[in-house]
Amino acid sequence: MKFTMSWLKDHLDTTATVEEITEALTDLGLEVEGVSDPASRLSEFTIGKVVKAEPHPDADRLRICQVETDSGQTQIICGAPNAREGITVVIAKPGVYVPGIDTTIGVGKIRGIESYGMMCSEREMELSEEHDGIIELPSGEVGERFTDWLAVNDPAKVDPVIEIAITPNRPDALGVRGIALDLAARGLGTMKPAGQAHIEGQFTCPITVTIDDDAAANGCEVFAGRLIRGVVNGPSPEWLQDRLRAIGLRPISRLVDITNFFTYDRNRPLHVFDADKVTGDLRVHRTKGGETLIGLDEKEYTFGPGQVVISDDQGIESIGGIMGGLATGCTEMTTDVFLEAAVWDHIQIAGTGRALKINSDARYRNERGIDPAFNMEALDLATQMIIDLCGGTPSNRVTAGQVPDVSRAYRLDPARVQSLVGMDIPESEQRQTLTSLGFKLEGNMAHVPSWRPDILGEADLVEEVARIASLTKLEGRPMARVHSGVPKPILSPLQKREQIARRMGAALGYNECVTYSFIDHASATLFGGGDDATMLANPISSEMSHMRPDLLPGLLQAAARNQARGIMDLALFEVGHAFQGGEPGEQHLQMAGLLVGRTGPKDVQGGARAVDIFDAKADAEAVLAAIGAPAKVQVLRDGPTWFHPGRHGRICLGPKKMLAVFGELHPRILQAMDVKGPAVAFTIYPAEIPLPRKTAATRGALEISDLQAVERDFAFVVDADVEAQTLINAAAGADKVLIEGVRIFDEFIGGNLGEGKKSLAMTVRLQPKDSTLKETDIETVSAKIIEKVTKATGGTLRG
Repeated sequence: MKFTMSWLKDHLDTTATVEEITEALTDLGLEVEGVSDPASRLSEFTIGKVVKAEPHPDADRLRICQVETDSGQTQIICGAPNAREGITVVIAKPGVYVPGIDTTIGVGKIRGIESYGMMCSEREMELSEEHDGIIELPSGEVGERFTDWLAVNDPAKVDPVIEIAITPNRPDALGVRGIALDLAARGLGTMKPAGQAHIEGQFTCPITVTIDDDAAANGCEVFAGRLIRGVVNGPSPEWLQDRLRAIGLRPISRLVDITNFFTYDRNRPLHVFDADKVTGDLRVHRTKGGETLIGLDEKEYTFGPGQVVISDDQGIESIGGIMGGLATGCTEMTTDVFLEAAVWDHIQIAGTGRALKINSDARYRNERGIDPAFNMEALDLATQMIIDLCGGTPSNRVTAGQVPDVSRAYRLDPARVQSLVGMDIPESEQRQTLTSLGFKLEGNMAHVPSWRPDILGEADLVEEVARIASLTKLEGRPMARVHSGVPKPILSPLQKREQIARRMGAALGYNECVTYSFIDHASATLFGGGDDATMLANPISSEMSHMRPDLLPGLLQAAARNQARGIMDLALFEVGHAFQGGEPGEQHLQMAGLLVGRTGPKDVQGGARAVDIFDAKADAEAVLAAIGAPAKVQVLRDGPTWFHPGRHGRICLGPKKMLAVFGELHPRILQAMDVKGPAVAFTIYPAEIPLPRKTAATRGALEISDLQAVERDFAFVVDADVEAQTLINAAAGADKVLIEGVRIFDEFIGGNLGEGKKSLAMTVRLQPKDSTLKETDIETVSAKIIEKVTKATGGTLRG
């Protein structure tokens, strides 16, 4: 939407500058996309007077002029044919940039004689294409700024043009008066009274209008018009042509230019038919399909079924609300015109415009919404303008349909406005804002103006008040505390663990990944999922058909993509949810880590090696320690099937309380996921870690026993397939308070042990807390250890 400052001032009495206007418009939601201000580029040009002009001694077409300027008399050499003594001219002094020739004027010599400036033509100043001679002003004082002279004598040449972006919900801003209304509400001026016209028909209109029943429903609400006889068409007055040119429209003729003027001035598309070319009466109806029309743009359009058009007795003459037909268009020979003003259904306008691929100013406005209550007034105002510019005699008005009733009102709650906006806006200011925007207030009920189709509820009233008050004045305020004192933690314990786990993973050198929660069916099946409970009803693609049962598939897919691009050594982790079902709550938080390749690049010392199970175990234990897992845990077997059956372990607090699992990934998993090993991984379940009994932020006192610890060694003969961890767990369970640690230090196979047997030796460390251990205490604990290990393994104490 483009408009000029002078056009705006037809509706708004203001002294605001262009900068103030543009800043306010953007703040009001009418974003300024560009400003063209001719005065800014011509501000340094001044007026001078030629007091003497003599021929150049070395050039027949040049003249040496003595010019009176605001800084005294100066010498300028000029080659214009009209350079002579006594004329008032426009001067560009040295240092002034001349836009028409893209040159900054300097002091120079022309054929050996110095010249101190330039006398300009209109083309050199980009005022027109005139360049046959320099500008001769009929008036003006020496030293006066040329822009000031233009503002008084030819304001169109220095009229700033402002272009704004219009959002779909603000059709009222497609008219200059609507823009002025917003600025007046902001306080940048006062609205001037709108133009009034009351046309008395001098005769009965010979053309009647009707709307077919199928077009009345969601087609054309009201169609009004009148005949004007005896008009004289021709070029528009200069002021109208200047305005249309300024916004990028080509002046055509008075009748057409008047309709274009109202389109931009009041957001009111109109159309004029050459009445002598209309046969019979006008009818608004829907097309059957296959009809054709040559539009005013001289293109032929073929209609589909159900599109709303205007026809006379011979056929279609106009596309309703979008474009007129060439056959009934006005020319300089037109003497009788039928002026139309109608309200169209905006949805059918949009559908027809898209189907016919027509982008006209009329369609742009009609499909966004015009003021239906202004329809008859617009018809009278346009009639008056035609009579003023073209002459003629108007008929009475003919009408079909009814002006739609769009009246509605919503409650204004001043306290709610302040609560939602967060600004202290007095009730009187709120009411004044709405009143200045055209709302009518009756008590707390705000009646919406007919030109604001975007106001559809109480929330829109709040938005209008906030928009005019300016959200740039909004000051940040801390929210009031619900409870006094030190606020409680915002994050839950599980959220805190999730945060710590992420930091620890990064600290260990892993790169964090964020993968999709959806994976393909084959990958989900490999990791214990892929059933109907986790299948998506409408997946994005076949590769995202199921909810992930574990985080490792996503990490393995990321590793495969990296390896395909030559990155073979990887350390990846992810924190997120895995899903065992499709119902709420059937999910659990995991942290998964994946190591692939070697621990580092090759080096001369040979320090790099392939990653192994103990790398995964160490990293898993580090993360568990960071998120508060107990130090005393058990490492058991029988982990998930996607781990190597003999090279993995479950970190547990008991057989059924698993905190994490670590180990090598099964070769069939790596093959299926197209990952080149070695690859080890771990998965941690933060929700399984017990919450600390103490919730205080302070740490407890350090407990160190001052009593001497005692170590005792035991050797057991067990079957060769008995795991050392089984002995450790059994021995540690003999006295959980007194036994501080159990460690295997020797394994012996062969000798006189017999076939299928082995000897495992372990050290048990006893740490008393209350009193020094006596020999009887040590023997009692030793007996319990032997009993526990014998029962758990079936072995015997080695003699």
